[in-house]
Amino acid sequence: MEELNRRDFIKDTATAAAGMVLLPALPLSTTSQLVHQPVVNTPMKSIETKIKFSVIGINHTHIYGMVDAVTRGGGQLVSFYAKEADLAAAFAKKYPQAKLAGSENEILGDPSVQLILSSGIPVDRAPLGIRVMQHGKDYLVDKPGIITLEQFAEVRRVQAATKRIYSIMYSERFESRATVKAGELVKAGAIGKVIQTINIAPHKMSPKTRPEWYFDIKYCGGILTDIGSHQFDQYLYFTGTTRAEIVASQVGNINHPQYPKIQDFGDVMLRGNGGMGYIRLDWFTPDAIPTFGDGRLTILGTDGYIEVRKTIDIAGRPGGDHLFLANQKEIKYFDCSKEPLPFGEQLVNDIINRTETAMPQEHCFLATELALLAQKKAQKI
Repeated sequence: MEELNRRDFIKDTATAAAGMVLLPALPLSTTSQLVHQPVVNTPMKSIETKIKFSVIGINHTHIYGMVDAVTRGGGQLVSFYAKEADLAAAFAKKYPQAKLAGSENEILGDPSVQLILSSGIPVDRAPLGIRVMQHGKDYLVDKPGIITLEQFAEVRRVQAATKRIYSIMYSERFESRATVKAGELVKAGAIGKVIQTINIAPHKMSPKTRPEWYFDIKYCGGILTDIGSHQFDQYLYFTGTTRAEIVASQVGNINHPQYPKIQDFGDVMLRGNGGMGYIRLDWFTPDAIPTFGDGRLTILGTDGYIEVRKTIDIAGRPGGDHLFLANQKEIKYFDCSKEPLPFGEQLVNDIINRTETAMPQEHCFLATELALLAQKKAQKI
């Protein structure tokens, strides 16, 4: 059965993987199947090539959305490397133009490659990023991009020394059209000054689809480090916070005693120089919900509020990317399903121009540092 599952996964990935950057922490392995709803694989428009990039490590389907985002921005995928033969075969089928490298060093030593993407096992992501920067290349990594404070200190040291870009794909903002639209509305003053963000990020556990390493926090960093990195990024972005502290955090394994080394619930209260935040994460999305989770973002302002329903409107509107605005003048619904996603192009331009338009480096690091501190300080439920 495991062999059949693996073959089914490889067969399905080529047509189902495009645009999957908004998936939760569902790693891939040689015994996992893709359980999310298929995404239509629409052909990419022809885009002028601005940079060349490669991939090292494809243990999570997020890599497909990451590749597509950079490609939309003007990147050309030229090569990839993965230790797992079946994952490499599936990736090659989706991107036949990319050469399968014989080793990681073959890619790191290629002077034509400017950017490396990775969605390897989380514990391996920071060490790879350090090697990438030391080879004079920029790095875009799936979240969590760093899973310990010790890794974080070394990444910061090497990034400061090399001046390379170490970017983490906070896809719940960068690849969520409704969240991008929310950013535009906030900047336009639609709800006044932001006071607080509330991020609710429930997910489905789906344990049969996950590899063994996923069920040990030493490989994934814990629920606040993993899923929570998205939410800390959004808190900083919408409040404009540049300094923050963890007021309280807690984690626990509430209902999965058969997996004693994971956490299925966590929440955080925080405040900073731009506003306050609350984050709740869990693995309790019921099976009746047809998506991997029901991510919600509420942004409270002095003159109104915005609510984003990222993946589903349980009231009945089809699809995802729903936004609701209420302020002093109106109550309005926005269908954001066709809003543009600028991150890929911004990142490519940053690589060329050595700028920080996609995401300031300090913002990227602060979001991760807050997640790591919240995880370390969390009381156990």
